[in-house]
Amino acid sequence: MQRVNSLPGSWRRNAAFFLTALLVVAADQLSKSWIRSNLAVGESMPETGFLRLTHVQNTGSAFGLLQDQALLLTIVAFIGIAVLLFFVLFMHRRFPFLATMPAKLALGLVLGGTVGNLIDRLSDSYVTDFIDIGRWPAFNIADSTVVVSTIFLAYLLIRLAESSEHSDGQNI
Repeated sequence: MQRVNSLPGSWRRNAAFFLTALLVVAADQLSKSWIRSNLAVGESMPETGFLRLTHVQNTGSAFGLLQDQALLLTIVAFIGIAVLLFFVLFMHRRFPFLATMPAKLALGLVLGGTVGNLIDRLSDSYVTDFIDIGRWPAFNIADSTVVVSTIFLAYLLIRLAESSEHSDGQNI
C-alpha cells in the first residue's frame, strides 16, 4: 500500500502550487472588497496623479479587451483552470520542468489570478479593477499575477531551452 504523500499529484507534493494560488485569490478578493467598500465606481484616490486607486467595473478581460463577453471569458477561464490543473497534477512526469519549484510557483500565480477574476465574473458579471497607472487601463492583483507569471514562465522555458541546447550540443 502506498503512502499518501508518495502519490503523484498529491496535495503534499503540490503544496507550493496550491498555497500560491490560494494566497493570490485571498489578496485579490480582499483588495477588491476594500475598493468596492471604500470607493464609488469611477472614484479615484488620490484624485490626480500617475498612480491612483480607481474603482472600475471591467466587463472584459485584462486591459479592457473583449468588453461584454462575460460568458466567453468564463468558459475560457474554466478551460484554462482545467488545463492548468491537468498539467500540474498529471503531466509533471512527462514534462519534468513542471515539477520544479519556480514553475509551480508561476503556475500557482496563474491559477490564483484566473480564479480571482472568475469569482468576480461569476458573482457580478464584471471584474473589479483598481490599479490605475497613467494612461494604462486599470487592472487588479489577479491581472498582475497572470501577466507577471506568464512572463516568468516564458523566461524559465527560454532558460530550459538554452540549457538543453548547451548540454546536447545541438539546437532544439
